[in-house]
Amino acid sequence: MMKKEKKTLSSFSILFIIIIALGIVTWIVSGKTFTPTVPAGGTETVDHVIGAKISDIVMSPFNGFRDAIDICVFILVLGGFLNIVTMTGALEAGIKNVVKKLKGNELIIIPILMVLFSIGGSTYGMSEETLPFYLLITATMVAAGFDTIVSVGTILLGSGAGVIGSTVNPFATGVAMDALKGIDIQPNTGIILLGGMCLWFTTTAFCIFYVMRYAKKVKADKGSTILSLQEQQDMMDTFGKDENASLEFTKKHKIILSVFAICFIVMVTSLIPWDSFNVTIFSGWTSFLTGESFGSWYFGDLAMWFFIMGLIIALIQGFSETEIIDHFLDGTKDMLSVVLIIVVARGASVLMAQTHLDLYILDKAAGGLQGLSPILFVIAAYVLYLLLTFLIPSTSGLAYVSIPVMGGLASGIGLSPDVMVLIFTSGCGLINLITPTSGVVMGGLEISKVNYSTWMKFMMKPMIVIAVMNLLVLIGAMLLA
Repeated sequence: MMKKEKKTLSSFSILFIIIIALGIVTWIVSGKTFTPTVPAGGTETVDHVIGAKISDIVMSPFNGFRDAIDICVFILVLGGFLNIVTMTGALEAGIKNVVKKLKGNELIIIPILMVLFSIGGSTYGMSEETLPFYLLITATMVAAGFDTIVSVGTILLGSGAGVIGSTVNPFATGVAMDALKGIDIQPNTGIILLGGMCLWFTTTAFCIFYVMRYAKKVKADKGSTILSLQEQQDMMDTFGKDENASLEFTKKHKIILSVFAICFIVMVTSLIPWDSFNVTIFSGWTSFLTGESFGSWYFGDLAMWFFIMGLIIALIQGFSETEIIDHFLDGTKDMLSVVLIIVVARGASVLMAQTHLDLYILDKAAGGLQGLSPILFVIAAYVLYLLLTFLIPSTSGLAYVSIPVMGGLASGIGLSPDVMVLIFTSGCGLINLITPTSGVVMGGLEISKVNYSTWMKFMMKPMIVIAVMNLLVLIGAMLLA
């Protein structure tokens, strides 16, 4: 039975409504004071909320673009690179070959990918770095008989579960521990690592179970999908291929896919902060291409890496100069909507920082936590981080802003500041699975052609389960620490 199509707001509309609403909130609390502090990345002390001007609201998307220029350029270049690879036919042939070999065992793809993504999330905060995988994995999942929700769940829940259970993630636990040192509290690495591993294992195991259960249901009955009629049509138009069409997997295809795989291996290797782990094997010699050694690469370096590798793949295929340019530009066009989504999402965060509304909420909420029992303190702090992450999706930015306040508060009332680090990483990681102010969430959904409302429907139950599981681990850690 066909589902009745429902009208929903687009991601753009949702984000613009959020920006306007935040602007109105700043007018309501304009002039309200809070404990003087220096914002992350700032140099001057601030102590009150500044009401957003009309110009601040109007310019927030532009300011978001300026703030996210690196990742925007990377996404555009990535689109050109992926389209060049797609036009060679190697991806389609490779996917058909993999699906053919896995016939009857397609489900095995899900836990393998989710464990890999979760390890990346736990060790180095893999988040924005997952965006390049959406197109490829979504095409593979659809070809294997699943839907686009399965691909988003595999990537976003996989990496997200890892971030929730951050262990040596320098952008979460690393920054948070550094923030504790900044207020003369020496963090206990053992507690943070052990607690992070417990959060990682329980969250990753549940997320794999949840995605696999849904995938198995969709594989058995296409009518059980939660996608709307329009999303199903978009899925087939974008990722659906004729399963019976013959496509030979040639030697040239294999060479192209080998180069394609090398691209992503280098990407992952270059982003891992090796210096944080006292690994020096990549120092110096890997800087010949961009001027930065592996471990120090960022989205600008990656953009040029994928641009060069796209040219190499085009030459292997034998494309003419005109074909290379046309295929590259067509690919960038396909990614333009993703870039604009990221820009507007980042604009909301920029508006928060401009008006200091985020610092005001943090200060008032932290004051309300004093006097609570350890169990209630953990629950209240966890809920607070869910709210704060909506305002500041960046884990490193949120750590520098909040941990000196929250860690100092926990220590001052006789509780463990180390467990506060775990509360921060888990709360931040959970809300970043769904927050519309995250460019990763909105960008990934846009690439996979999934509406935000559909993703929220898929995530309602697991969000509750993950939160309860996290709280049980955190309460236990706080009582034992």
